[in-house]
Amino acid sequence: MDMLADQRRQRILELIQEEGSARVTALSRLFKVSEPTIRQDLQKLAADDHIIKSHGGAVLKTIPQQVRSLSLQHLENMDRKLLIGRKAAEFIKDGDSIILDSGSTTTEVAKNLSGRRDLRIITNALNIALLLGTNPTFEIMMTGGEFKAPTLSLTGEKAAAFFDQIHVDKLFLATGGISEDNELTYPGLSDIPVKRAMIETATEVYLVADSTKFGRHSFASLGSIKLVNFLITDRGISAEARATLQNLGVAVILAD
Repeated sequence: MDMLADQRRQRILELIQEEGSARVTALSRLFKVSEPTIRQDLQKLAADDHIIKSHGGAVLKTIPQQVRSLSLQHLENMDRKLLIGRKAAEFIKDGDSIILDSGSTTTEVAKNLSGRRDLRIITNALNIALLLGTNPTFEIMMTGGEFKAPTLSLTGEKAAAFFDQIHVDKLFLATGGISEDNELTYPGLSDIPVKRAMIETATEVYLVADSTKFGRHSFASLGSIKLVNFLITDRGISAEARATLQNLGVAVILAD
């Protein structure tokens, strides 16, 4: 991957913001540059007050406080996410079995489930499990896996393996971005197998994503948006994007 230093550093920062930390050796392999070059990149990001250098890598500066307070890293566009969460919850009925993916928008879905009963909920998000675990009629199950601090989630191959031989009615899926080619993209690699396993497990897949996600290409691709059945988004989506998605077989649901 040949890119200018500033572009590479921005990608490295996005990756650390998603994963919480990164190792020099892994970044060197991923960006196909030498380890001394990566160390220089991390030094610059540390000087700009984004990260803290650690032995052999770096961690996001906000992680300790964030984890202690059980807060999420990505809290932009919350006005749109509040509307999407409320709309998405309308599609969850008493007795449903569902998966709630990790993330700020899916957390808003969870916040709107207080009136439901007898839900079977699988999630890889610690904050969502804690939020919903006080309802005595809910059955809450969590995946295993590696802890990822920015999304308070469990990820990786062990998290993906949890979904073997499981079936649910509905999945509420998050994404980092929707590229110009209508691919679902994510800043980190570790979530890709988890999200793929979630999709294979569900009868219906609802993507919950605000309109600012369109045209955003993150580091890793899950595949075409045709993997989902429904997109729940806000009215900021363009008429062109809406028509394209409907031509791809994705039903668009507007939150207001």
